[in-house]
Amino acid sequence: MNRYRKLFSDTVILAFGTFGSKLLVFLLMPLYTALLSPAEYGTAELITSTANLIMPFACLGVTTGMFRFAAEQGRDQARVFSSGLALVGAGFGALLLVGLPLYAWGGLPLDVGLVILYVLSADLQAVCAQYIRALDRTRLFAWQGVFNTLLTILCNLLFLIAFGMGVTGYVLAVIVGNLCTTALLVVAGRLWRVFRPRLVSRETMRELFRFSLPMIPTTICWLITDLSDRYFVTAICGEAANGIYAAAYKIPTIVNLASGIFMQAWQFSAVAQSADDGACRRFYSEVFRGFLSLVFIGAAVLLLLSRFLCRLLLDSSYFEAWRYMPTLLCAAALEAVVSFLATVYLVKKKSMHSFLTAMAGAGLNLLLNALMIPGMGALGAAVATLIGYGAVYLLRMWDVPRLLRFGLCLPRQAVSIALLLALAAAMTIAPPGRLLWGGLLTLGISALNLPALVRGLRELLHSRRAG
Repeated sequence: MNRYRKLFSDTVILAFGTFGSKLLVFLLMPLYTALLSPAEYGTAELITSTANLIMPFACLGVTTGMFRFAAEQGRDQARVFSSGLALVGAGFGALLLVGLPLYAWGGLPLDVGLVILYVLSADLQAVCAQYIRALDRTRLFAWQGVFNTLLTILCNLLFLIAFGMGVTGYVLAVIVGNLCTTALLVVAGRLWRVFRPRLVSRETMRELFRFSLPMIPTTICWLITDLSDRYFVTAICGEAANGIYAAAYKIPTIVNLASGIFMQAWQFSAVAQSADDGACRRFYSEVFRGFLSLVFIGAAVLLLLSRFLCRLLLDSSYFEAWRYMPTLLCAAALEAVVSFLATVYLVKKKSMHSFLTAMAGAGLNLLLNALMIPGMGALGAAVATLIGYGAVYLLRMWDVPRLLRFGLCLPRQAVSIALLLALAAAMTIAPPGRLLWGGLLTLGISALNLPALVRGLRELLHSRRAG
């Protein structure tokens, strides 16, 4: 299949499976915010955030390595899966050795038992799903996401409404969804036939571990950038303020979700093209041009509609979240561009570069959280997140061309980001002419990026006719 058609087809399948299921979660936000008080919702988000912080350690960062090595041509995929699962088992064992005494001891502000179960279920599901994705079984990978979401929603309705379990029910629903989805992947993907203890290879384990080890602190750095503000806001402003701030993240997550869907398809295509450096550069340039257009136009439209979306999706007690949303949407747009640049590190197996750039952003984010939240409240956390992603963006824009030269569209990027920041300022300050200025800035961003998007669509249609 033509590489553009393949990328487009995979993106559509993943979009159907992922966006459709996540849309249900967004539509149920009024239910969650109605059944959980801001303080309870903040506590639930804190538990899941802590679990997400532990997950890379528990699986030794193997999820990304599993995809990268299993997708590589000429690899013994069964050996990669068996060796990777052995590494994950070792990480799980270490987590239990540390976590079970803490659970028995108790007295911690978080429910350690829920955190352990969340981590184990999520890591196991992620490893199996990444192996399925590496096999290019895109439909199964997409459907397991739908299944996971639907089951999690059903469990939430059962645990929150029928049983009134509150925070525990909210987290337990995710655990049940992950465990059942793992069982689905094992059965539908026949993974019991792939894992063989005799195929566990020390050499493959070392290779996986060497690549995956920097991914642990890299993931932690991203989680620090994404989640440290929650801890700071909770400590300085209280759990209720953190619940409102966490709700403000839900709309920017649409940008992360859309770019994440594309990244899942793009990573496979990028790895498949990595053997031919010239073709890889051309492919990157053409895809990046269209990707930028979608990110900037999409972020601008969501920014313009941010207050309306708050009224539509959130309970009235959470409406203050609109003040933080424009800044977080700008951060989400930069995060999407940064994620695209990270695929160069994945293709070139330069995971240490990914770690060092992410560490710089996380360190700056922590410092700014401490400095800005006491004076600005939760808005200071949003600004710190934006600056943290901005730092990583600048570092990777400087570093990536040294590994793979492709068209970065620097003038268009610079103007689009400046207009996006101006739009965020206009929507946050909310002057009398807010909607007028917001509409004009959105039109400017769209006019700047639409030609590149149209050109990309023409190339896609041409490639489909040629195929």
